[in-house]
Amino acid sequence: MEGLTTLRTLARFVTSSYKYIIFAWIAIFIVMAIFAIRLPSMLQGDGFEMNGEHAAVMDIVSETFDMPAETMLLVFDHVDDQKISSTIEDIEKLDVTSGIDSPLKDESLYKENVSYALLHFGDETDNMSEVVTDIRDVIGDQAGITLTGASAISKDINTASQKDLITAEAIGLPIAIIVLLFAFGTVVASMVPLMIGIVTVISSFGILTILGAQIDLSIFVLNIIPMLGLALSIDFALLFISRFREERVHIDILEATTTTILTAGRSVIFSAFCVFIGLGAMLLIRVDIFQNIAVGGMIVVAMAVLSSVTLLPSVLIALGDRIEKLRILKVSSNGSNAWRKFANAVIKRPVLITLVAVILLGIAVIPVKNMELAIPEIDSLPESYDSRSAFELIEKEFDLSGESSLYLIAERSGGWEDEDGLKSMKELEDQLLNDKLVKNATTIFSASEIDSVEQWNQAVQVPEMAAGLNPLIETFVKDEQLMIPVTLSADGSSEEAQDWVREWSDKETDWNLLIGGAAKFNQEIFDEIWDKIGYVLGLIIVSTFFILMIAFRSLLIPVKAILMNIIGLSATFGILVYIFQYGHFGLTAGSIALIIPVIVFSLVFGLSMDYEVFLISRMQEEYANSFDNDKATVEGLATTSKVITSAALIMIVLTGAFAFTDVMPVKQIGVGIAIAVAIDATIIRLLLVPSLMKLFGKWNWWLPFGKGLYKGKGKQ
Repeated sequence: MEGLTTLRTLARFVTSSYKYIIFAWIAIFIVMAIFAIRLPSMLQGDGFEMNGEHAAVMDIVSETFDMPAETMLLVFDHVDDQKISSTIEDIEKLDVTSGIDSPLKDESLYKENVSYALLHFGDETDNMSEVVTDIRDVIGDQAGITLTGASAISKDINTASQKDLITAEAIGLPIAIIVLLFAFGTVVASMVPLMIGIVTVISSFGILTILGAQIDLSIFVLNIIPMLGLALSIDFALLFISRFREERVHIDILEATTTTILTAGRSVIFSAFCVFIGLGAMLLIRVDIFQNIAVGGMIVVAMAVLSSVTLLPSVLIALGDRIEKLRILKVSSNGSNAWRKFANAVIKRPVLITLVAVILLGIAVIPVKNMELAIPEIDSLPESYDSRSAFELIEKEFDLSGESSLYLIAERSGGWEDEDGLKSMKELEDQLLNDKLVKNATTIFSASEIDSVEQWNQAVQVPEMAAGLNPLIETFVKDEQLMIPVTLSADGSSEEAQDWVREWSDKETDWNLLIGGAAKFNQEIFDEIWDKIGYVLGLIIVSTFFILMIAFRSLLIPVKAILMNIIGLSATFGILVYIFQYGHFGLTAGSIALIIPVIVFSLVFGLSMDYEVFLISRMQEEYANSFDNDKATVEGLATTSKVITSAALIMIVLTGAFAFTDVMPVKQIGVGIAIAVAIDATIIRLLLVPSLMKLFGKWNWWLPFGKGLYKGKGKQ
């Protein structure tokens, strides 16, 4: 009752102040658009960052031991020595590097016709994106010279993401407009949802730009937020306008708007709560990309709801019956009758249809057992980018794959330079070198080729030798901290390397050991996700259960909705494995991005509840009037199926359009959401929901406490 009172208050406010609401939104849109233009330039990195041991060690290595905070590669392919020398000199003149290792001075960086320079950068460099631009301007269009490395690749992924967004919207929006035209029949009615979607996305981008001054934003935000914002806003608008037109047949514009806010508005708010919770649950995972998508997603959902219950009804009042102008298609009034016949056919064979649906979904689930998850690396970038091809060239020519570098920081009370400290250092070096996975570990002993503490002590007594050995102490030892560069004979993304850093991080020694590097970074990301995923899923499922229980005053409906969602999403992941991991439909076989299961589950679990809420809300209205479960099921399906199908199709089009983009994680997210929505809107919503509603009869509306709709003597 309190919810309805709030909605009535909102309806009164909107119907009495719709002109002021429209003007306010125009002002908001203009201001946010000014901010939104700046967003792409603020996005850096793929978001796979977290404040853990790896980050702490890399800070120590950079700040305490004066190692480069970042190193990029300048790759030379069939370039003569003179051009190599002149290019490096030109880059040195920029005064942006802390040092450059030239292949002309280090033979290990030169191999036949391929070589590379190491460009080192200190932690004082603020904007690596600008540095990349400056270096590339120096290189110009010289053939065979390419800049690659983390920042160069990140900048290219940002560029590719912007192109992907343009490509996806160029494909998705025209098709979405066609779907809206078939749903509404008039140009005016079809343009309104699109307008609401654009206002929502631009406003959300503006807010993110403002927040970007306080938090680091991932480049993937640029694709995922519009994908979610447009699809959700158009879905909400489609439901809202359909109900408004339905009510307008019987009552005047203001009354129709009020009724629509009380019914469709309620569904929109409950749906948004489900999506909001799914996104908010990702905040539990302390990895930047999940934090970014959670914050950005919650902002766009909030803006979608706000625009749907304020701007949209205000626009409908302002347009009035002009919403029916520019009709180009005659929408058949027999649509609901066709869906009514379909619904009746389904509830006549509920057991058979339930079994068939479950078998189909079960077959799709099978590949999940083989799912391989990996943190997106260089393969996220399209092959057409030179920074990727140059990086892969160096890996191949210099045989850099199959191993990984780490930094081990050991802290010892009293330092490392006394007799006991030197013995401890040698002991630690020996332990590392005796490990079968360690290819190399460097301390003052291995660097100086001295085999024992006794030999070291003897050598430093000789002034000429001490002059060469003392700098080694300064390189590897700072007060109580010892830095040991370690090379593993395993790729940093491999389970073997991750198990190694887990073992050494947990190893009980006389020294406090900290580890940083690719393997540690991957291990921390994987462990953070696996440690928190149970809490994320639990929060989403439990919260959704209580929201649906309150919304529908039922115990069984939320349980069924959650179980069907889990089965549908499991089938989605199976299909993703079949497409991307097995390499079908022209794709190269690869792994599934580690973020995909979490993001797709969190997003789609809430999004699919949109259709559940839309459908069950109408069934609930019918059941409250007749207490006839079969009639409520049929009428609910008949009156909402066209809207749900259109909304799902728009969602599939807007997210599935990212299948034609190049950044692999975004492609997988778009395809994953599209598949999940397709399964939900067809097999689940059209077959399983009505079949199970029939099988459970009046028990669908049973609530063991509180006031439910269950009537013990009502019709089945």
